[in-house]
Amino acid sequence: MPKHIYLQPDAPDPIHSDDVVLAIVRKHVPDVNSVTGIDESGGEARTYAIDDNIILKVQRPQQLRPLTSLEKEVFYLNQLSLDKVISVPKVLGYGRAGSIEYTVMTRMPGIAIVNTTVEGDARRETLFKLGQTLRRIHSIPQGPFLQSGLFPGDTNFSEVKARFQEAFEGRIERMRDRNIAWTLPYTPEQIAEKAIAALPESDQRVALHSNPGPTHTFVDHSTRRFTGLIDFGDAYFSHPALDLWRWNLPEDRQAVLAGYTSEQEVGDTFMDTWRVVMVLSVMTAIAYQTETNVLSKADLMSLVEEL
Repeated sequence: MPKHIYLQPDAPDPIHSDDVVLAIVRKHVPDVNSVTGIDESGGEARTYAIDDNIILKVQRPQQLRPLTSLEKEVFYLNQLSLDKVISVPKVLGYGRAGSIEYTVMTRMPGIAIVNTTVEGDARRETLFKLGQTLRRIHSIPQGPFLQSGLFPGDTNFSEVKARFQEAFEGRIERMRDRNIAWTLPYTPEQIAEKAIAALPESDQRVALHSNPGPTHTFVDHSTRRFTGLIDFGDAYFSHPALDLWRWNLPEDRQAVLAGYTSEQEVGDTFMDTWRVVMVLSVMTAIAYQTETNVLSKADLMSLVEEL
């Protein structure tokens, strides 16, 4: 699995002029008028908003790394476009203009959850809809993804298991580095060991979004209901339950799971893997969000007892 290693960290990273941006976009959408905003929050890519409904996404040269790829995202979005129910950006153009690698796409309406507040019924309905969307994404034919050669990831259960082991080790190391107080009857190492032992052997593997969390899940400005999902550049192959990891709070994870299973049931193997994913997710919350430690640790105990 490619790591988060930047290949050319000292490469120039200019913000392109409006003239350059509009020239690129007009190759694919001739009637655009103006650049209306610039967003650098994505890290690997910089996005330029064009008029009200177009995005130009440009690879930031110094952020180029093996794990993320505009070409991979374009391929994924084009595959998803075959299912009109799935709400994701539509690719309008992809290519290079000199040294600039870019994608022109439609703009997802609404606002990312991370930038607003979504509570109560609106939150439950949004996460239910997200779960439904992820299930439809996972259900599209996987042959084209495998044949493309663009998607890294796990080819067998041993590699899936190794992914979990590495992830648990990373969380434990972070807890140790941050001297996070630990009061549970099981040590983090014991929890990780118990979780890995409970991981069922499975041949389920799909092309994952990889991070369908608050940054990439969009809701309507007014209703706070789900509008769609963006940013497939980190996609990789592994067990489908891993795409549910970002929503670890009890009500959130149940809403996503309810949506995921609403149109078609999942088997016991999926559910057993999902529980291990949730243990990992809550350990992540403990390792990275110390202000939620008390609630997260109580939740973690209940999850461990279910393994």
